[in-house]
Amino acid sequence: MSIQNAHGQVFKPTKNRLRAAGSRDCIRSGVNRKWVVAIASVLVAGAGLGFAAQSERRELPRPSAVMPALAGEFVVELQRAVHPSEYEWLSRALGARVIDRVRDNMVVVVDGRELALERLRENRWVKMAEPNFTYKALALPNDPELKQLWGLRNTGAADSSGQAGLAGLDISAERAWDIETGSDRVVVAVIDTGVDFNHPDLKPQAWVNLAEKNGRTGVDDDGNGYIDDVHGFNFANNKGDATDDNGHGSHCAGTIGAKGNDGRGLVGVAWNVKMMAVKFLDKNGSGSLANAIKSIDYARINGAHIMSNSWGGGGRSELLLKAIQDANDAGILFVAAAGNDGLDNDVIPSYPANYEVPSVVSVAALDNRGQVAGFSNVGVKTVHVAAPGVNIVSTVPGGKYDSYSGTSMATPHVSGIAALMLSRDPNLKFSDIKSRLISSSRPLFMLKSKVMSGGIADAYYALTGLTPPADPNDPSKLPNSKPLKISTDHPYAAKAKLEQTVVVNGAKKVAIKFGKFETEAAYDTVSFYDAKGTFVGAMSGKQPDGMTSPLIEGDRVTIRFVADETVQAYGFDIEAVLYE
Repeated sequence: MSIQNAHGQVFKPTKNRLRAAGSRDCIRSGVNRKWVVAIASVLVAGAGLGFAAQSERRELPRPSAVMPALAGEFVVELQRAVHPSEYEWLSRALGARVIDRVRDNMVVVVDGRELALERLRENRWVKMAEPNFTYKALALPNDPELKQLWGLRNTGAADSSGQAGLAGLDISAERAWDIETGSDRVVVAVIDTGVDFNHPDLKPQAWVNLAEKNGRTGVDDDGNGYIDDVHGFNFANNKGDATDDNGHGSHCAGTIGAKGNDGRGLVGVAWNVKMMAVKFLDKNGSGSLANAIKSIDYARINGAHIMSNSWGGGGRSELLLKAIQDANDAGILFVAAAGNDGLDNDVIPSYPANYEVPSVVSVAALDNRGQVAGFSNVGVKTVHVAAPGVNIVSTVPGGKYDSYSGTSMATPHVSGIAALMLSRDPNLKFSDIKSRLISSSRPLFMLKSKVMSGGIADAYYALTGLTPPADPNDPSKLPNSKPLKISTDHPYAAKAKLEQTVVVNGAKKVAIKFGKFETEAAYDTVSFYDAKGTFVGAMSGKQPDGMTSPLIEGDRVTIRFVADETVQAYGFDIEAVLYE
């Protein structure tokens, strides 16, 4: 059985060939002359995470629940207003020293005892007490190439192919980084073509097997069955050096965790993380079933918390399934590329993404306007989330950077989000991570019938557990409709073309509604352009009856259909134009 990588730098896969793809209390307004007193929180000493040796997988200890606050200070709302002349009396009444006045009804109080907060809340003069939390200026990492990473921060600028983006259509990395930037105690196994840890953006992120690093060359110093596996292992060539000789694995690694805020290159989803290079795909991007199983076992045995798998192409294997199930039983999240065949995984499975194992998270690919990539496999029952996967810039061997497309590129975005989640709360189980990845995805109308979450994976909402907002660009919410009859021949002919401009005078926004839509996925495509000729989005494959185009700003839309020379399908019937 042959397994190939899932990256695909073009949108169309080769035909007939599988490719791998807080506190509960809230600050009150101070009405009715109430006083608020700020009193310092007691910080817990030694609240570090403390992992075990990197060559063993251990449970991650629970982080401190104490949020950043000024030591020994609390904010307290009093039952009545207190004049500054009463501070000496107030200090005795509270058992804590009043040190500052914040506004007419607020003061700062210091108390260094451990149970100060609980004691203050029980005081008859106190209405509410909170730690005196600290805040920080919000800032982006200083990596100069961040501007190219639309998947992390989409400003609406063009991607590497020149396609204009949709501002805000990203994984909300900027908001997430104000909460968590990662931990080098979290290990992500990049099971792929290897990783170039000589790359300046990747070198600091290398997982290190300390026994082998400090041991003797040619000796299995840690007794794990592998010799000189300092940063991982190379199963394609049966040696310890898992340096990337293809580029695919390094590209995936850069998206997961290129070093952040170091003033050079670019940044990964997790600024801080350790990545284990597990190479089973050779320089041509192909590898065997046997070596895939070995790779998963190696990552499981040697301490990985997350496995990132941007590969596929082989058929269903019960032996590979067993290896993934063993990783599941060890509590490891298995993130997998949905595949690059433009197919529905609910109908035609793609492996390993389709294995019925609880720890598997399958990922589809989106472009910078929120459209499912023409090459991307989908599946509302079997593909869990979508993520940026078109024209993604990342690290490649030799200290360089390049732009790739594929579900391979979407997968490491999700692996990186999972790493942030585990960094934030090391006690999360894979089931917690998976369920939150799905429930916290930001809804996108075009994904409702494509992936289980109905949206794009979102780091901010995954970290906070908050409910993401509805899609502001949902065309189905347009209030008005006019009948519109435009159809292809059924079936359409080889190399068929159709172009028509639809105008609704005075409209601010428009969208096209299809009664039926079925074309050859990834090859025969309907594209939509606004009044300026700017590409807005595209549709291909089989869509649910009643599906609409993306939302187009303005009073007109140009519809262009182009088919290739091979397989033809039903085509489409347009039944209405929606508008506001």
